[in-house]
Amino acid sequence: MFGDMMGMMGKLKETQKKVEETKKRLDTVLVDQSSTDGKLKVTLTANRTLKSIEISDDLLEDKEQLEDYLILTLNKAIEKATGVNEAELAAVAKEGMPNIPGMDMFK
Repeated sequence: MFGDMMGMMGKLKETQKKVEETKKRLDTVLVDQSSTDGKLKVTLTANRTLKSIEISDDLLEDKEQLEDYLILTLNKAIEKATGVNEAELAAVAKEGMPNIPGMDMFK
């Protein structure tokens, strides 16, 4: 029994290390999102850090329109990056979880 517990603890520590490595790797995974008409493009990491913004010159003429474009496009990019982030971390966590009865939350 005690040996099983030590084995599970070792497995959990190994999984925690893999999760941290995955988080670091997600800093290098880029997610691009453009407005529907292509006038605005943003790039984020899968950890939701903004890397670049490209703005069409004609958007610079209308502050209110630019703000709307930024909000919509950034929200879509954040949603996409969050999806990538959560999927990657869930895969690592599921892979490393020990078989504990009643703890099958990652099915």
